[in-house]
Amino acid sequence: MKIAMVGLGKMGANMATRLLRGGHHVVGYDIDETAIQSLEKDGAEGARTLAELAGKLEAPRSVWVMVPSGDITEQTILNLVEVLSPGDTIIDGGNSNYKDTQRRAQMLKEKGLDFIDVGTSGGIWGLSEGYSLMIGGQTEVVERHREIFETLAPSPDQGWGYVGTNGSGHFVKMIHNGIEYGLMQAYAEGFEILKAKEEFDLDLHQIAEIWRYGSVVRSWLLDLTANALSADQDLTDIKAWVADSGEGRWTVFEAIDLDVAAPVITLALQRRLRSRSESPFSDRLLAALRNQFGGHAVKKD
Repeated sequence: MKIAMVGLGKMGANMATRLLRGGHHVVGYDIDETAIQSLEKDGAEGARTLAELAGKLEAPRSVWVMVPSGDITEQTILNLVEVLSPGDTIIDGGNSNYKDTQRRAQMLKEKGLDFIDVGTSGGIWGLSEGYSLMIGGQTEVVERHREIFETLAPSPDQGWGYVGTNGSGHFVKMIHNGIEYGLMQAYAEGFEILKAKEEFDLDLHQIAEIWRYGSVVRSWLLDLTANALSADQDLTDIKAWVADSGEGRWTVFEAIDLDVAAPVITLALQRRLRSRSESPFSDRLLAALRNQFGGHAVKKD
């Protein structure tokens, strides 16, 4: 099957390469010329404009968009509308907000274009391990692209699936990422307690390796934890500053809207926000209050 990939960042390029290795014909476009040239070396066709990209595909065309969520995705889809024709399909594999996805699906439907939203997990390991794909859209449109999903997934019958109408794929991926926040925070806190117990002089990497096999807490995230600790258990070159790309926030907002308690995910998100403050005002105020009511000593900067 011939498919276009718009957005050749690390993940988009890896997905394109996996498709090439699976025997698909790929046309790649990115604003970065070097990214296009790199994919051409792997056997793909390159396009320098979206119009050129559309011209290299036979109708009905299929274009996979793999760019950051938000305005970039919005503008890319609007620009594709100008060069595609009724019956063509746009696939959004990024982490778009599912409400934006529902709106875009309706907009594209009115123009005769099909839309598939694919929540994609796998990160930089997806090229070798395959991608987990959570897919939303019309069943017949999704089925028409089955061989694409079978190639990108870990295996043709595992790691991917149709989950519902437009927006559901990105919704499921949003919740997936919210769960990820909680799991990561639990590992981080557990290993911090281990590290603080200095009397045992524990080898954190060894413990991670023990837990990787047979333990009820074994997981791919634990595999990555062991990998991170293998070179430097103190993580001395890493700043304690943790970003969030939006999905955790959206998950918490959704939980509130649905009256569902999600304390672990919520606290994990708040902990990330806290990591970006070098001297949190709230902690300074707490110290000041203890001094006010009890005369307790305070430390000065």
